[in-house]
Amino acid sequence: MLLEAIGLELVIDVADVDESLFHDETPSGAALRLAHKKLDVVAARHPDALCLCADTLVFVDETILAKPADAGDAQRMLGLLRGREHGVVTGVAVARGPARREVAVTTRVWFRDFDDGEAAAYVATGEPLDKAGAYGIQGGGGALTARIEGSYSNVVGLPVDESLALLRALS
Repeated sequence: MLLEAIGLELVIDVADVDESLFHDETPSGAALRLAHKKLDVVAARHPDALCLCADTLVFVDETILAKPADAGDAQRMLGLLRGREHGVVTGVAVARGPARREVAVTTRVWFRDFDDGEAAAYVATGEPLDKAGAYGIQGGGGALTARIEGSYSNVVGLPVDESLALLRALS
């Protein structure tokens, strides 16, 4: 969506990979590992194409918050983030043939101190259930946000400027 919005033509090919996290991984290490895992699958299917894969994670105090398991887990995650700062990191990996490049981009996000009812109403929309950290800043989660420091598109799921730099490097 973000790349199409700036006029790039692309083919979307979803890599169905195990996104389990390792207990000793840093947030940026995990995001890059998962982006490369996806890239291994996609690049093998399109060996002559310029391929880009990414993975976005939310973390607070170095604890990674992946996608919630259910509505209760989403409510728990939002409670952890309420009224405080957290990070959003996206690992981006690109390949063309054997050449590869990568970057990890972190954005700081501060949530306002919303109440449990507001969090429950947001969870009830279903939007948080497939989002790292249980929110989408481009949707209803934007209303929970007080401010950000860094790339907005990174919080949406892809740091556009950094991704374009990687693509140009392999074009």
